[in-house]
Amino acid sequence: MSLDLRAIVRAVGGECLEHGVSARTPVDGVAALDGYVVASSSDFVTLLIGPPAQLRARLAAGGDVAEVTTRAVYISSADDDELRAMTAQHSMTAILGATRIGPAWSAVGADTAAGPAIVDAALHARLSALIAEDQAAADRIVTTGTKVLTQVARRGGVTAVIAELAHRIDGWAVLLDPHGQLIASAGAGRLHVDDAVAAALGRPVRVRHPGIQVHQVGSDRDLSGYLVIATRSRVISRSRDLASQSAALFDLLLRTRDPSLTEHLGREALIGVLLEGGPAATALLRRWGVRESGLTAFQFGTRTRTIDPEPLVARWFDELSIEHIFVGEPGRVRGFLPDHLSEELAARVTAFTPLGSGTAHLGLGLPAPAELLRRSAIQAQQALDSAIEDGHKVLRYTELPTVDLVLGALGGDGSAHLSAALDDLRDARGEHGALTETLRVFLAENGAQAASAARLGIHRQTLISRIHRIEHLTGLSMERADDRAAAWLALRALGITLRP
Repeated sequence: MSLDLRAIVRAVGGECLEHGVSARTPVDGVAALDGYVVASSSDFVTLLIGPPAQLRARLAAGGDVAEVTTRAVYISSADDDELRAMTAQHSMTAILGATRIGPAWSAVGADTAAGPAIVDAALHARLSALIAEDQAAADRIVTTGTKVLTQVARRGGVTAVIAELAHRIDGWAVLLDPHGQLIASAGAGRLHVDDAVAAALGRPVRVRHPGIQVHQVGSDRDLSGYLVIATRSRVISRSRDLASQSAALFDLLLRTRDPSLTEHLGREALIGVLLEGGPAATALLRRWGVRESGLTAFQFGTRTRTIDPEPLVARWFDELSIEHIFVGEPGRVRGFLPDHLSEELAARVTAFTPLGSGTAHLGLGLPAPAELLRRSAIQAQQALDSAIEDGHKVLRYTELPTVDLVLGALGGDGSAHLSAALDDLRDARGEHGALTETLRVFLAENGAQAASAARLGIHRQTLISRIHRIEHLTGLSMERADDRAAAWLALRALGITLRP
């Protein structure tokens, strides 16, 4: 609900005297003063209407009656010093002088002995209508949001739904399996995920988000996982309703077998054979129906989740009558196409204009024989990374800046020699992890500690400790320009760009 005390004042006039309840608190109902016995949720407030004498009697009674009354908000057309002093003494928020209820009602109230009672009845009717209209609007928003989430689920599955949900609740969302393992998240950093796991599993960890919500995915007997959300908005009822609908949608998605998954995994394995090169790659292309002696690698991608790149590439390949020699990954598609059709693909990407926000980008490698496609694939990746970073729709490897061309000219042995400077940053599994990412962000932020720590979601002191460890392991000093340049070249040799 978006109707708060400030909106009530704008609608019916008067002045809001803030004592016990903030004027930003949303309103969930209106009640007669003499019949009010139960306080609403601490996240919402109820408006009370009745004569000032009745309010005075309830407050003077003390005990539970007075406590319940002061947790609500008194609203009246009356406004005098005695009434103001009474609400202030009991720390009760009140809206006084609310007379903007229509000229007909005001005239009737002014001309009869029962005027105050008539005005209160009119005020009650006016507020009830406002709250009903607000609730209907909120219901329409939830209904529309649910429809959009369902449509997104059909196109992008769990990942697309979690991203759309986080956008609509203006916060973050985390989907966990029954054991607390991360399935998908959007808008959530590492600390948010830790909080989500703690809240979902009831672990004794300090939760840093008081407005966090946990929604069970599936039933108690057949649990699929947990959906944990947090919103920046005070309108939590809308986010709660959307998350509840999303939890039911996730339960369906997690239990539905995706028939395209087998095809995707198969094409991924075939692409792996092509990247290995040699006679096996040539033989595979012949069996695949590809007769060209050489191919060009491409990578097509976007930073936004509103564009699904794989269906676009599939449609363009069908229009060009090309075999689907590509595989989709989150946010991008990589693959190969005949050399003479690379410009046709580039023309389609250039002409493509998405309905929403965001831009699609294409990186093209150099043509290569069927048995030596790996280098072209690396070139296409470097071209796409630069295209995204510099805002180009299409970028060919030959158009890359000098550093990229030099790295490409070095070949595998030269690049391996450069990247070896960071080998000691690998984790126990031999992979580049937190230390390498810390170095990348630190260099991307030009050595700014506060900005780097914020971007990584860690404390500044933790960043400093990591940088010292990186310097100790690599022998490079981040205070020397030459060493920073060496670290940057080593990252580029690994195929890592400074900007994500």
